[in-house]
Amino acid sequence: MIKSTSIAPSNIAFIKYWGKKDSSLKLPLNGSVSMNLSGMTTTTTVEFKKDFTEDEILIENDDRKKTKDRVSGHLDKIRQITEVDMKAKVVSRNNFPSSTGLSSSSSAFAALTLAAVNALNLHLSEKDLSILARQGSGSACRSIPDGFVEWLEGEDSNSSYSYSLHPPEYFDIADVVIVVSDKKKDISSTEGQILADTSPFMATRLANIKDKIIKIKQIINKKDFSSFGQLIESEALEMHAIMLTSNPPLIYWQPGTINIIKLVKKMRTEGLEVYFSLNTGQDVHIICKRKDVNKLEGYFRKIEEVKRIIVNYPSVGARLSDNHLF
Repeated sequence: MIKSTSIAPSNIAFIKYWGKKDSSLKLPLNGSVSMNLSGMTTTTTVEFKKDFTEDEILIENDDRKKTKDRVSGHLDKIRQITEVDMKAKVVSRNNFPSSTGLSSSSSAFAALTLAAVNALNLHLSEKDLSILARQGSGSACRSIPDGFVEWLEGEDSNSSYSYSLHPPEYFDIADVVIVVSDKKKDISSTEGQILADTSPFMATRLANIKDKIIKIKQIINKKDFSSFGQLIESEALEMHAIMLTSNPPLIYWQPGTINIIKLVKKMRTEGLEVYFSLNTGQDVHIICKRKDVNKLEGYFRKIEEVKRIIVNYPSVGARLSDNHLF
């Protein structure tokens, strides 16, 4: 097979990673636990041809050279594994805003990895796919397995990968993403993570993170929604505290971000049990029980700062598709 298409989900980390111990291999300073998202996906088609003289990369809404170079660099890794020297045409589309802190690189590099590997008839295990996707974008390794996922920190490339903790249907929750701005970030997550060690609180975070991962897995096992929500909120705020106290500080929030956070806390006082999480951007993930999605949507449609609402349920990971983009 020379042409292949893959669809991969973005993910939301409940216990997050911030900072790398090896930037070239994208090995994280700590492990993480996440959930794949049904409503936020990247679709990518990859075709290899002998008569292509260079990679042709068409990414919807992103014509930056550094993005294309990053894609070509990842294809080079796959070509090296397969000992193929053919260039490729890549067409990729997101159904959600990219480069705004919604983990678009997670879905993008998971989809690119699976499509390219399949196009070249390379048969990899889920673990090996996760390892390869990680080398494109660290958190892309979490978008390969299904449902609720743990990314192992690892000590080297072969021991840092993601696996499924539970299938999508295990925990009956939803993630309602509130988009307050589709403006691209001034500083990417890759650039921002370089600053992690400049925060005076980073050492304390790393000292406690393994216990936090154990705790979140126990809570998910019990399906204890209240404890789950409390922990993921404090974790999101902790990660942003590291960013805010880095040198120079990283401030990803917009005024709308703070307003949405306050509204979530207000909704809880009024009897609707919802919690927030944040990735590396301004948009807010609101975690709720599935039965409360419609009520939540109706509430936020009336809020001025809300540009878009994306409803997500726990999702399968990266998968192949017959619907090619070209």
